[in-house]
Amino acid sequence: MLILGIETATERVSVAVGGHEGVMGMFELTRGRRHAETLAPAIEFVLRQADIDIQEISVVAVDVGPGLFTGMRVGLASGKAIAQALRIPMIGISSLDLLAFPNLHSDRLVVPVIDARKGEVFWAMYRAVPGGVQQVAAPGVGPVDELVGDLLARSQETLLVGDGAHRYRDEILEGFHCEVGADVHPSAAPLVTLAHARALREEWVNPWEIEPNYLRPPDAQINWSTRGTR
Repeated sequence: MLILGIETATERVSVAVGGHEGVMGMFELTRGRRHAETLAPAIEFVLRQADIDIQEISVVAVDVGPGLFTGMRVGLASGKAIAQALRIPMIGISSLDLLAFPNLHSDRLVVPVIDARKGEVFWAMYRAVPGGVQQVAAPGVGPVDELVGDLLARSQETLLVGDGAHRYRDEILEGFHCEVGADVHPSAAPLVTLAHARALREEWVNPWEIEPNYLRPPDAQINWSTRGTR
């Protein structure tokens, strides 16, 4: 079973392909918000380097957010188009899960933090369990001081990861002492790994059932509502 993983929820475009042997090929590029121009050539490149025909793909896995609205839509639309053309199912995984998973051997509370713009961040909390990580606090979105308050309430040894943790590092560390890890963006490599485990349990859905997880209304919707109120 071969899985194509597409990750575009943040400023990085990440594509990977793999299966029971692990990740066989991967491409990552961070060039601002040029997701639409980068994604299709990236998919073609990864498949060619791994010597895999697209017809061999059994499942398309996508990052469903939270993250940048435009980037998420590019990844979801491309993933759905491929899955529908090949008549194969899809698996959606949270960007917060993808940031937390590489830290499955940490003995600290792992908190992925994604920049939500406008002075806000997305975050969730995880603990390592045998074979992976388990979410121990539901995803949230809010100002940085709200995240700091959440961390203070738990008062545990904590590892922060993600572009939000890096962007607001000084503000966070001023209010709560913790470590900020090197991981900045979600990657398609853990996406393929996590999706493969779910695929073995047949935990997939039809392409039209995949929905993004914004955690808050898109900016365009917020602006339209504000204009209507005025």
